[in-house]
Amino acid sequence: MRSWKKLTGAALVLLGVAAGAEKAPSPLAPKPLTASAAPTPTIPRMAPALTKVDVDAWLDGFIPYALHSGDVAGAEIVVVKDGQILTARGYGFADVEKRIPVDPARTLFRPGSVSKLFTWTAVMQQVETGRLNLDADVNRYLDFRIPPRAGKPVTLRNLLTHTAGFEETSKDIMFYDPRHLMPLGTYLKERLPRRIYDPGTTPAYSNYGAALAGYIVERVSKESFEAYVERHILTPLGMSNSSFRQPLPPRLEAMTSKGYDRASDPPAGYELVGPAPAGAMAATGTDMARFMIAHLEDGSLDGKTILQSATVRMMHDTPLTLLPPLNRMELGFFETNINGSEVIAHLGDTQAFHSGLHLFLKEHVGIYISFNSLGKDAAGAVLRGTVFESFADRYFPATGPAEGRVDPKTSRRHAEMLSGVWENSRRQESNFMAALSLLGQAKVEVNGQGKLSMPLSHALNGKPRDWVEVAPFIWRDEGGYGHERLAVKMVDGKVVRLSIDGLAPFMVFDRAPVGRSSGWIKPAVELIALVYLVTLLLWPVRALVRRHFATPFAFSRRDLWSYRATRIAAAASLAVLAGWIAVFAAMTANIDNITSRMDGWLWLLQIGGWVILVGALAAMLYHAVTAWRAHRWSGKIWSAVLVAASAILLWIAFSLRLLALTVNY
Repeated sequence: MRSWKKLTGAALVLLGVAAGAEKAPSPLAPKPLTASAAPTPTIPRMAPALTKVDVDAWLDGFIPYALHSGDVAGAEIVVVKDGQILTARGYGFADVEKRIPVDPARTLFRPGSVSKLFTWTAVMQQVETGRLNLDADVNRYLDFRIPPRAGKPVTLRNLLTHTAGFEETSKDIMFYDPRHLMPLGTYLKERLPRRIYDPGTTPAYSNYGAALAGYIVERVSKESFEAYVERHILTPLGMSNSSFRQPLPPRLEAMTSKGYDRASDPPAGYELVGPAPAGAMAATGTDMARFMIAHLEDGSLDGKTILQSATVRMMHDTPLTLLPPLNRMELGFFETNINGSEVIAHLGDTQAFHSGLHLFLKEHVGIYISFNSLGKDAAGAVLRGTVFESFADRYFPATGPAEGRVDPKTSRRHAEMLSGVWENSRRQESNFMAALSLLGQAKVEVNGQGKLSMPLSHALNGKPRDWVEVAPFIWRDEGGYGHERLAVKMVDGKVVRLSIDGLAPFMVFDRAPVGRSSGWIKPAVELIALVYLVTLLLWPVRALVRRHFATPFAFSRRDLWSYRATRIAAAASLAVLAGWIAVFAAMTANIDNITSRMDGWLWLLQIGGWVILVGALAAMLYHAVTAWRAHRWSGKIWSAVLVAASAILLWIAFSLRLLALTVNY
C-alpha cells in the first residue's frame, strides 16, 4: 500500500509497487534491429538445494545485519514448498521498547495491498457460484451508479487488472483516528473518482477499484466483507491469526507488531484503511504461508477447498498484455518473473509495513516477506525486493544465454527518442492533488555516455540504475541485480509510453502534456515566487533610498494606490503558495490530515485562491496601464513582468486544480 514513501504526501499509501509488471502487445512495435554482438552463453552454476537448513542459514546471515544497518525494527519471512511450510523466520522486534521479538507464528504484521489477493479470491469464489460475471457492467451489482466512459462500463475484469480507468484517490485512504472510519458503501459513494482512461487500455493502480470489488462481494453474498473473508477464506485455511476487522479483535490486537518509520523512532499508531478490501488485513507469517500453499496447490489445503483448480489457473494465467515484453497483470496477481521462472505476486505498503508475496508456479514455491519499518533511506521497502531477487538468484538462477547489446550509436539514438517528461498513469486530475502528481513525473535524459538516464527507481546502493539497451527499445538495469527491464510502446515511429518491470502491470508513463509538465511548471513557479519576492523587497528598499536622498515620491495619488496594490497582491499570492505548501507538508507529516480534518483549510485556500489570484492579476494589469503611461522604461518592463507572472500563476493554479472548489480527493 504506499507507494511513494510519504512519497507524495502519504496520500497514495496503498500501492504495492516494487516488483512485478505487465506484458503488452503493441500493434506498431518497432522493427527488429540487429544487436552489435551475438549473445554469449552463460555458464550455468550449481544452485544450492532449497532446504530448510540452507534457507535458514542464508537468511540468518542476511537479515539481522540488514535490519540493523537499515534502522528497521523487525521482519518475518516465510518460505513454502510442495504444500508445506519450509521455514518461518522472525527477526528483530515487534515492539522495540518492550523488546518483544517477532514470532512469525504469533506476531501479526500488516501486509498492506497484499490484502487485495484475498479480495480477488473472494471475487473469484463468487464467479464460481455464478453470482458474478467478470465481464458484466458492475452497476448490475451496485446500489449506486458508475458513469460509463467512451460508452463503456467498468467490469470486474477491469477491477482485477487495474484498468477501469479511475484516477487515484487519497482522502480517507489511511489514518490512525477511528473516527474517520465509515461503512464501505458510504466510502465508495462519497469518494467516487473520475475515470481518466478508457476501460481496458491503461493500467492505473486503484485502491478504490479493489474496495469496489469487495463491496460487490458484500452485496451479492449478503455478508459484510470482513465476515465473508473470515467464513470463506480464513477459517477454511486455518488462518486463525488473521483478520480484516478494524479495529482488530482484542486477542489479535495484543499480538500485532508496532509499526515504525525507523526502529530508532517511537512507534506510529495502528493504521486504519478506509477502503478496507484494498489493504486492511493483519496476519501472521505462518497464516500467509497457508494462503500461499492454497494457491500453489490448486486452491486446496488440508482437504479444504477455497477455489476450484480451473479458477486458480484462471487467476494465475490470464495475462493482460499491454506493454511487452515487460511483466503483466493477471487476475489480481501480477507477474514478477525472474531468471526464467514464472512468478506471480503482490506487494503491499502501509506507512510502516512493507511486504511482498511471490509464488514460483512451476516450482511450487512461495515466499512471503514483511518488514515493520520504512527504515533509513526506505530500507524496508528496498529490502523487500532485494530479498526476493536474492532468493531467486540463489535457488533458481538464470541458465539461459546472455543478452546481446545494441550498438552505441543506435542505442544513443533510441535513448534520445525517450527524452522528455513522462507522467504516471496513477495520478489525480480533477482536484488539487493534481499538483502533487507532478512529483510522480519522471524526466528521462541521455547522460554523457549516451546511456538512458531515468529516475524511476534506484539500485540497492541508492545510485541511479545503469540502463543498457539489450535489444531494440528494451533496456536492462546492470547496476543492481540486473533483473529490472525498461520497454516502450511505439506509435507512428514515436515513443508514446514506457514502464519498467516492477511497475508495468499496474502503472505506466505517458508523455506529459505541456499543460501538466513539471519540466516547465516547477521552474516557472519558482521564478514567479522570485519575482514576487523581489517586488516586495524593493518596496522598503526604495523607501529607504528616497528617505536617504530626500527624493520625493513621484507618483500621483492614483498611481500610488496602484503601486501599493501590486505589492499587496504579490504578498497575498505568495501567501497562497505558502498555504498550499503548508497543507501538503501537513498531509505528508500525518496521515490523519488526509481526511476531513483538513477540509476547512482546503476550502479557505481554494476560495481565497480565486479571490487573491484573480485580484492579483487585475491589480497587476491596472498597475501596468498606469506604469506605461507615466513611468520610466524600467518600471514599464517590471510591470509587464508582474502581469505575466500573475497570469501564468493563475493559469497554473487553474490547470493543476488548485481552484477546483472541492474537498473530494
